[in-house]
Amino acid sequence: MLNPSPYGWISQYFIGFFFAYGVYLPFWALWFEGQGVTATDIGLLVGLGFATRCVANLVITPRIHRVEHLIPALRWLSVASLVFIAFHFFTGGSFWLMAVATVLFNLCCGPIVPLSDAMANHYSRLKMLDYGRTRLWGSVAFIAGSTVVGFLVARYGIDMIVYTALFGVLGSLLLGMRNPSVMPVSETETEQVRPKLSKLLTEWPVVKFLILVALIQGSHAAYYSFSAIHWKDAGHAESTIGYLWSLGVVAEVAVFAFSKRLFSGWALRTLFVVAAAGVMLRWGLTASTTSIFALILIQLLHGVTFAMAHIAAIQYIQSAESNKMVALQALYNALPLGAFIALMTALSGWGYENWGANIFWVMAGMGVLALFFKVDEATKDEQAPVVVKAEPKAQN
Repeated sequence: MLNPSPYGWISQYFIGFFFAYGVYLPFWALWFEGQGVTATDIGLLVGLGFATRCVANLVITPRIHRVEHLIPALRWLSVASLVFIAFHFFTGGSFWLMAVATVLFNLCCGPIVPLSDAMANHYSRLKMLDYGRTRLWGSVAFIAGSTVVGFLVARYGIDMIVYTALFGVLGSLLLGMRNPSVMPVSETETEQVRPKLSKLLTEWPVVKFLILVALIQGSHAAYYSFSAIHWKDAGHAESTIGYLWSLGVVAEVAVFAFSKRLFSGWALRTLFVVAAAGVMLRWGLTASTTSIFALILIQLLHGVTFAMAHIAAIQYIQSAESNKMVALQALYNALPLGAFIALMTALSGWGYENWGANIFWVMAGMGVLALFFKVDEATKDEQAPVVVKAEPKAQN
């Protein structure tokens, strides 16, 4: 218990952090509104958070490239996140102080996702855990955070949003203060050399990978922002919409849970092709119908369009040279999952206002474009024999 397995340490850290993240993403705008912030200014603050996370993942995350530095970095980032979440209580309704709090929190929050994923990647390469079954606990915790904070806000008021986020980060910090039974250690001299992002961005295989995942993951922008509005206008109750969103996350968790069994032996290219086909089918259906039976299928496809694509991206990152893993993880979170989704969200707003549900055909078209980018596994470095100081067991 005091020294959990690598699987136990990372999955428990995911639980605490993503519980807080499940509060932050859906509900932070509601907290801003409760402080008297206008809709326009809320949009600016949310956009500032996206931009800050993107910058943090380009500037801060790649500097923490040695695996033995990952755990100390996650601990300090958790401490700083606690401080800057609490700082929101002292903003006094000032837009500028809220902007400062937003920047400071997202500077800490942004690197946590790629760095914790990098730890999971490290242990996965050593066959000590299954990434999908480890990462699914983050998705489960995200649902729990969103559910719990909704209940608490309805009962005790808007400030419970901040208190609940604090609770989640504090939990991840306390759980993360223990050391895993097998500490992460750089096994080769190559792992100790920090690659430059600018150099990685000149490598065509890396650029193709980033474009491909940007097209697949960026296709979710209209869904994240306007699916609930579209389905409500079609006559579906808010409760039904909530169940549909939950069904999507359940499909995501199922794919993470059984990814090793489902996709064992699949080529990386095949995973991306299936995900791209899922994008075409899912958003084509979304543009065409609001039938409840079609919406159930649309949400089940979240396991293909998001989870399968994420598993494929992680597989690509794990196949790279060991010293490039954190840098690739940073680029993945900063560009496809950060800057590109933010851009597509803004364009989706304009598109939905002018075209309505037809904006989802644009999202489906991104799946077509994704088929033109063929990505194979990166070339691994010749690794030195792995020296492990404890007898690890694969976690299933």
